[in-house]
Amino acid sequence: MNQFLQELKNVFVAFDLVDALEIVLFALAFYYVFRILKNSNVRSLIAIFTLLVVASGVVFIFNEKISTELFIVIPLVFVGVVLVIFNVEVKRDILNLSSFNLTEKTGHQASASRDEVERYVTDIIKALQNLSKDNIGALIILANDNIPSQVLQSGVLLDAKISSQLIEGIFFPKAPLHDGAMIINNYKIQAAGCFLPLTQNANIPKELGTRHRAGIGITETANVIALIVSEETGIITVAQRGKISRYADYDLLRRTLNDYYWKDLAADGRKRL
Repeated sequence: MNQFLQELKNVFVAFDLVDALEIVLFALAFYYVFRILKNSNVRSLIAIFTLLVVASGVVFIFNEKISTELFIVIPLVFVGVVLVIFNVEVKRDILNLSSFNLTEKTGHQASASRDEVERYVTDIIKALQNLSKDNIGALIILANDNIPSQVLQSGVLLDAKISSQLIEGIFFPKAPLHDGAMIINNYKIQAAGCFLPLTQNANIPKELGTRHRAGIGITETANVIALIVSEETGIITVAQRGKISRYADYDLLRRTLNDYYWKDLAADGRKRL
């Protein structure tokens, strides 16, 4: 026991900046792996991963045969592997660091009555269905204060009241802002004509064009929802966390808006059932 305490004391005495950097690198890598496993509800894998972390730490600390160079290289390699495997999650977190609270910046409406929210939901769905019927392309992002600031700044700030007429007018062919994305934040149309990052997912169906890839891409990097209308087919698609649901009908659109955008309205609706 005394020998163990002495060895532990020696570790802390020899602690330097390189050791601190190694710990930080390991911590970041372990954080992302652990978070992904936790979110996937794979408890057995979490337990195994935790044991591996503890075991590797013990080996590194008490095995004198491990060289300093190897001790530095291994965490760097490990971090690199994590960045490759979980690049979407890492990219989402980095972009979310640049998000800002749009309510504080613009002072737009922070709350709404149930009747107002019902009208907003109805107007968004009406606009999407009208655009779909006329084969007019559209891309609407439900931001909920999670849109990265650089995306918002790439378009034109509007801070306008939500209405089906305004949504349809913005996406009308040859309108100045029709090619970009509309950002709906809480209860206002915050901006339009915004540029979004394109998904790099090679498994996206080839028939989906730039508008769909932009809608999917922003949901991979920020906690938002994309509502997409195809210009070629009129098909409405819902994108969330990099996944898509095509052929969205009224029920799916309403459920999406209630469950993910205005949760208070959804909760109130469930209480009535």
